[in-house]
This record gives sequence, C-alpha cells and structure tokens, in this order.
Amino acid sequence: MLPLGVPYEEAQRRFQWRIADRYNIRRQVCERHPPQALAMIVENADGSVRTWSFGDVLRGSARVANALTGLGVTKGDRVGVFLSQSAELAVAHVACYGMGAVALPLFTLFGEEAVEYRLANAGACVVITDMSQLPKVLSARPRLPALKHVIVIGAGKHAADFLDYDTLLSRASDSFTTVDTHREDPALLVYTSGTTGQPKGALHAHRMLEGVIPAMQQWADFWPRGNEVLWTPAEWAWIAGLYDALFPAWYFGTPVLAHRFTKFDPEKAFHLLQKHHVSASFIPPTALKMMRQVETPRQRWNYNVRTVYTGGEAMGEELLQWGRETFGCTLSEGYGQTEMNLMTLNSPNWFEVRAGSCGRACVGRRIAVVDSAGNPLPPGEEGQLAGWRHDPVVMLQYWNNPEATQKKYAGDWLLTGDLGRLDEDGYLFFKSRDDDVITSGGYRIGPGEIEECLIKHPAVAMVGVVGVPDPVRTEIVKAFIQLRPEVSPSDALKADIAGYVKTRLAAHEYPREVEFVTDFPLTTTGKIMRRELKRLDAERKAAAKD
Repeated sequence: MLPLGVPYEEAQRRFQWRIADRYNIRRQVCERHPPQALAMIVENADGSVRTWSFGDVLRGSARVANALTGLGVTKGDRVGVFLSQSAELAVAHVACYGMGAVALPLFTLFGEEAVEYRLANAGACVVITDMSQLPKVLSARPRLPALKHVIVIGAGKHAADFLDYDTLLSRASDSFTTVDTHREDPALLVYTSGTTGQPKGALHAHRMLEGVIPAMQQWADFWPRGNEVLWTPAEWAWIAGLYDALFPAWYFGTPVLAHRFTKFDPEKAFHLLQKHHVSASFIPPTALKMMRQVETPRQRWNYNVRTVYTGGEAMGEELLQWGRETFGCTLSEGYGQTEMNLMTLNSPNWFEVRAGSCGRACVGRRIAVVDSAGNPLPPGEEGQLAGWRHDPVVMLQYWNNPEATQKKYAGDWLLTGDLGRLDEDGYLFFKSRDDDVITSGGYRIGPGEIEECLIKHPAVAMVGVVGVPDPVRTEIVKAFIQLRPEVSPSDALKADIAGYVKTRLAAHEYPREVEFVTDFPLTTTGKIMRRELKRLDAERKAAAKD
C-alpha cells in the first residue's frame, strides 16, 4: 500500500515491497471480501443485467477448479480462456489461480492461426470457450496434441469433441480450498507482439498482482471507498484489461461492470457510464478519441466519473483539456508493457501532469533511460527506456524461449524497446519504438506474425509489414507486397490479402493499407528494411499532398 498523505517524492523514498512468501491471487481478489458484497454487474447485448457477488464468484470458481481437477489438470498446467468480457471469463481466471494452474487469455478476435499458435506453444491441456469461438478451436485441434479437453459455454450438451460447461459444472462441488502457492509460482501466460517470427509468451507469477496495487492506487486513486463501480472497454484477454482494471478493482472490493462490445460504440460508452453509475474507468486512447467525436455528451447523459485513466500513448494538451471538460477530471495516463506492467504514471492528484509526458515512475518502481549496454543516461539524453528487473510486476520469463528472455535484459534492467528521455524531474517523454512493433488502437502488434501469415497467401512472393501514422489509431498496419510473377495486381486482390489476415490472425492486425511493389530495400544479409519502407511511405504521402 502507498504511504498516505505524503508528497510523491517522499512516498518514493519511504516505500518498500512487502509481499508474503505464500501468495495466491484468488485469496487476494475474492476470499478476503464479504461473500454478499457486489463483485460484478454484467450487461448483456439485449440490455438485461445480471449481478454476481464475491460469494458467487468463489462458488463458481470452485466448480470450475473442481471440474478441471477431475479432468486431470494439475498445478502448473496451462488452461486457455478464450472468452470476451464476462463473468465466466473472470471465474475461469480465479479458478486457475486458486488451483495453481496457469491462465492463458486468448482474444476473441483472434483467427484460427493465432489461436492455434498460442495454444500449441503454451502446451495448453484445456481451453474454455463459447459457441462463437468453437469452430476456430475445433479446426485447429488436430494439430494440438497437448489439448485434451475443450469446454464450451452454451453448448447445451456434451459432444464427441467437446464438453458442455453447464453440464460439467453441475456435477462439481462449489467448495474448493485454494492451493498454497508461492509468490513466484506461475499464474498467467500472456502473449506479446514480436518483430520477427511468432509472438512470445510472457509468464507472470502470483506476485504480479501485488506489484500493480500501489500503482493502481496512484493511477486510478483506488482505495476501498464503497459505492464504486469500475468499467473498461479494454478486453480482458490483455494484461491491461485484467491487471489495470478487473483484478485490482476486486483486490479493493470494487465491483466491475462487464459488457461485450461487438464493436466499440462511443455513444453506448457514455450511456454505460450513466446507467451503472461508473465512477472509475480505464479507457484506451483510441476509445477516448472516438468518444471525443460525440457531440455534447454532458448535455445528453448524466454521468459522474471521478477518475478516467488511460495508457498506450502520451496525451496532448488538447485531449487533456477535452477530458477535463467532458469528465470533470484530468486524464491520467500510464505506460508499461506486457512484460512489465505499469512502469510510469501520471497522477493528477499527486503531481503536475505535463502534456506530452507519460508521467513519472510508479511508487516502488525504478526506471531509467539506458544506452545499448544498459548504462543509465543523464536527464535529457535519449536512449532506451528500462525498468528494474527485480520489480514484482516483471515477468518470470518468456515461455520456452530462453534466448529471447536473455535479450530482454541488460544487467539489472529490463529493456522495453522504446526510445525516449527523462527530464530533470523524472518525467518520461516517449519518442518511438526501438524495434518495429506497431501501436494501433491500443494494441501492440508484431509485424513478424503478420508477415508469416501473408507469405502463405498464394499470390504473395515477398512481404514487409510496418505501421504508418493514423490520427485515431496512432498507427495502422500497412503491408508492402511483392506478387508472384504470374499474379496481376488489383484492388480486389488487396481486399483479399487484407481479409486473409483478418480471418486467420485477428481483426485488429489486418493491413488497412496494401501496396504492391516490385522490390524491397534489403540489408546486406537480405533482410527487409522496415524503417526504409516507413520512410518511403511518408515521402510518397507528403508528395501526394503537395
């Protein structure tokens, strides 16, 4: 917990980590709250509402844990959770943590190839999903030898190749004793973007939850208050949705609103704030920019949000001013990575928010801007942003990838791959990525996975994928394609190539721009120079405007 009533600088000096050796996330987010206390409000697509108490979550997670145990799942096994925002998703995570299994969140917009890769790489033995995602899992299943069971919500009955969720749980006890886990025991496996090849799985320990708590107190001004509701449109397949919103809120006994957006609707977002009396909300930058396009929200909806926090890009003065006028509070931005969540934050109630800055180090965190050897640089000098590798929010390792794990560190520093500078007061100013990861709509997208997908398209001989600037999404994915000699370029082929990625990987990863080229700028070793592609794209677009 943060020291109370002291300035930021003093809190940094006084703070010490005190995490018990025996630590389990299920105990922290559910067991220590009154069972009758409200934990979740679920608004369905038709507007109907169902509520869950912490007792309901505990009993539901017990049934899931007992059912998984009956299927042979043991401590350390990976369990895929392939669901959208829902009580069932949250219950599945709590069950995994409570039994010592490792939760593997999967984004419902993933296509078959993306799902197959993650399940295969993780060696998941079970996946919990629903009828809408079942075809993807069943299509990939013949190539997933470790996957023993598929549990499906809404199936209605068992089938030869999957188990019905309700039937399975009806046979399971609603009492379960949480496993006595160590704080270093694995709890969560989240796949992050990569610039070459397939994504990497960041494996996190149970201690990671405790590591985000002081930061959440600073970022969202989180304290046990009563009569609070938190809502985020961020999917709970990502570390931000799970550990910047859902589970920190439950740590403090704060109920969370769950709603599945088929497509984000900014007007519906304001409606949800009003209808459910949301007082704290994590809203990604792209969603904020879409909400900004809604006219006169204060005249049309009666909402009262005390804190809005966001992350993914620096807030300019114009967006900060819009936030103050629209919500009556200063937008609070945070910065972090899947491998090290919540590194820097803006805290309007604690220190000045400087336009263009990602804030200062979270209390308890150590950050630096370092050179290529990991040596900290003085204020004002540009280098790579790094975080202290011994922080409790830092991942244990990349799953089954010791080489990538080793490259992620320089001495005692975790390297983010982001370039920037720190000023004299410790404010971080982000400049750019040091690698080729694309930041689009709040997602970090690795071009390597998209390129590997596109090279399988029958028309594609060679491909290079980059991010190009976009006013709403920050960047969009652009694919440069060299076609096979027998293929002729056309607009229809561009659409087919975009759709090829959309259906196989994810809707947020498909190339919104496709350009056919006859050759590529290459390094002396034959690698495509993505930065040169970005430069050429910028020059062409600038020339077109002139």
